[in-house]
Amino acid sequence: MTSFTVLEGIAAPLMRENVDTDTVIRIERLVSLEKVDLGHWAFETLRYRKDGSDNPDFVLNQPRYKGARILLAGRNFGCGSSREFAVHALRGMGIRCVIAPSF
Repeated sequence: MTSFTVLEGIAAPLMRENVDTDTVIRIERLVSLEKVDLGHWAFETLRYRKDGSDNPDFVLNQPRYKGARILLAGRNFGCGSSREFAVHALRGMGIRCVIAPSF
């Protein structure tokens, strides 16, 4: 990871509580993918419809938040099993910073 002191960019609000690591990246994806390929699958169940098309209701699919580098998250973001691959998935989709009340 590349460190930074100041980050400027779009902040996307994902203000759901209790977003667990399985929501960030499903465990099934960890078996067959390299870390660099996880970004496409981040938030898969929220981001894509059952037919594989983008879900326009998901905040990171909305045009004004495309390319967001900052994620504003609700309480208890990243809960669940300890999964470092969730970080790699977020990074792979371009997220550099998560701001949440608890993390």
